[in-house]
Amino acid sequence: MAKELSQLARALLSHGEAIDLYTQREFDKALAEAKAEIMTIAIETTKQAIAIEREECARMADECLNIETLGQAIRERLLKKPH
Repeated sequence: MAKELSQLARALLSHGEAIDLYTQREFDKALAEAKAEIMTIAIETTKQAIAIEREECARMADECLNIETLGQAIRERLLKKPH
């Protein structure tokens, strides 16, 4: 396992310039946090998309005059390519 860099080692390696150095542990932690945030957003977005699609299917069912054509109308909607 890699040894953590001391503050002095970081200062020497950055050559006094404005370069931030991070340990592997710090990088891994930040990466894990970013991945978790991305997954949270993806899950919430998917839930919203499903809710919108369900509402649209319910609207189509409410407006349907012929129940035999409802299934086909929904299938056609699902096959449409997004804009």
